[in-house]
Amino acid sequence: MPEMPEKTKKVIDEDDWLHSGDLGTCDEKGYYRITDRMKDMIIRGGENIYPREIEEFLHEVPGVKDSQVVGIPDKKYGEIVGAFVILKKGADLTEDDIRDYASSRISRYKVPKHVFFVDNYPLTASGKIQKYKLRELAVQLLKKREKGNS
Repeated sequence: MPEMPEKTKKVIDEDDWLHSGDLGTCDEKGYYRITDRMKDMIIRGGENIYPREIEEFLHEVPGVKDSQVVGIPDKKYGEIVGAFVILKKGADLTEDDIRDYASSRISRYKVPKHVFFVDNYPLTASGKIQKYKLRELAVQLLKKREKGNS
């Protein structure tokens, strides 16, 4: 008997399949590659957006050292794309620079609506990025922006 039967029941179905919440692909040799997490997927107005795809794209932007992408709550679309970016030393990019670079190279609905520049990301004790804390931070930062513009 599992220690947490209710939680176990949510991830292991009656046919003993484990539903990990990971998204992935299987190649022609039968090798699997984890590509993202279901809970991290952004649903913007019915469009499924995979944060990892945008993160990998943002790593190509000259001056970007690292990026993390999250869904930010939005009244019109349900969620919108937000990017947290760490710049390389000496880089001088603006939010518009990131969006302009992206808008000519990826689908419009995938372009980050908001870009936040940070020095680091919130981490767990084991060093994993806490995306839920980034979402919370995005909401707080947007509220501050709104107050500053009113």
